Amino acid sequence: MTPHPDSSALQIRLQRDGFAFVTADIMRSLLQAPMLTDWPAFAASWSDLAPDSYLAASGRHRRRRHATFAADADGEVQRQPHQPHYQSLQYNHLQGDIQRWFEPVLPVIAEGASLRRILDFCRDCFGALAPATRHWHVEVHQFRIEARADEAGEPTPEGVHRDGVDYVLVLLIDRENIESGTTTIHAHDGSLLGSFTLTHALDAALVDDARVFHGVTSVKPLDPARPAHRDVLVVTFKAAP
Repeated sequence: MTPHPDSSALQIRLQRDGFAFVTADIMRSLLQAPMLTDWPAFAASWSDLAPDSYLAASGRHRRRRHATFAADADGEVQRQPHQPHYQSLQYNHLQGDIQRWFEPVLPVIAEGASLRRILDFCRDCFGALAPATRHWHVEVHQFRIEARADEAGEPTPEGVHRDGVDYVLVLLIDRENIESGTTTIHAHDGSLLGSFTLTHALDAALVDDARVFHGVTSVKPLDPARPAHRDVLVVTFKAAP
């Protein structure tokens, strides 16, 4: 099968730079948008997330759900029993070295066409970058960051960081009445390698987590009198035994 030209170009960028910003138009092509048959319900599910009770006061206004999957290089991506999300202090100085239990991604979303297509895309894209990896540990996070007139929303309260995985996809689902939320990419010495803002649904950032650090600036309401939020899907892939 001939590789999709956009997919080949994306893999070249990730191999060269360690990260890539992909516009919504290209992501629609890569995800084969007609296959996202449940997208309206998928996007609407971000209004049914649970508060992130682990956050310190500075980042309290974050809602999320979490799920874990297992992926084989040439096989189906299968959901695993619900389990905690864990990061060491090396990667998360605010909430490291603890098991964090979040409300699970709803079954209708986890088994739906949109998430399944996104996971298949990640398996194929990241698998092409690491052909020796046959099995992947996959985590899915639904995030809503809420911004208020008296307090900005913090998409990454831990600051510029690595996730402690191999590859990361950040996919914008929606942004409502907010400004900023700029993604920054950094080298290990802290120098800035790139920056961009996810502004349209399906805008995406892909990151080689071992090579670069990433962060997102705080978001503020455009109209302080109206609700404001930033919704993203984060998918991480880590080589499994």
